[in-house]
Amino acid sequence: MTASPSASLSPPPFDQPAPGAPLGAGSGFDVAALDEKLRSAAPLEVIAAGLAAFPGRIAAVSSFGTESAVLLHMIAQVDTATPVLFLDTGHLFEETLAYRDTLIARLGLTQVLTFSPDPVALAARDPEKALWADDPDACCGLRKVEPLARALGPYAAWINGRKRYQASTRADIPFVEEDGARVKFNPLAALGRDDLLAYMDAHALPRHPMEKFGFPSIGCMPCTSRVKPGEDPRAGRWRGKSKTECGIHVGDGK
Repeated sequence: MTASPSASLSPPPFDQPAPGAPLGAGSGFDVAALDEKLRSAAPLEVIAAGLAAFPGRIAAVSSFGTESAVLLHMIAQVDTATPVLFLDTGHLFEETLAYRDTLIARLGLTQVLTFSPDPVALAARDPEKALWADDPDACCGLRKVEPLARALGPYAAWINGRKRYQASTRADIPFVEEDGARVKFNPLAALGRDDLLAYMDAHALPRHPMEKFGFPSIGCMPCTSRVKPGEDPRAGRWRGKSKTECGIHVGDGK
């Protein structure tokens, strides 16, 4: 069942791109203008605007991590049939897979699509499943970046759950930005940790089972550790390495 946003959540009017049109610089689709229009919008409005701008050509991407319930709940308020792309890297915690199934049932999401690494590429480049230790950038490329590129193939735009507070590398992310040939929506960009917790409490959203054990940010099992009080929420990701991103948002695997 599809839920329609209320009148107060209707996005401001703007031109829609022609089907199949390229969306990068010079395409005629003004990403900066759309970001400016949504600068003071609530997250639900940003989501509704994205779905309206790219009907049938936009998907959300979710890790089903500790904060994912907020974005997924908001998406379900607008359209439960929105495609949600999930990357099963083969190194995820079992708790993350169980949490995915819990949220799907709780929120009524009807198009959660799971993508995995290419088995032929895995056999050739990571036959011992130890690439994460030898070259974590290459491992993320193989298990995250490449599968996501394949998953996003049919879409012109995508929605993700990055927030500015999460890390210094994310401090300036806009609500709408160019991402190569696609447009990327960051509806939760301005929310802080307290905002997210308040939202989850207000809507009685289930928490990731590992959060209570000191995991505020969860990725693949070999590269995720507990975070100490006062540390950056993503300090447990690739601890001890200069790496801060898996590569799906920066394009270089770092």
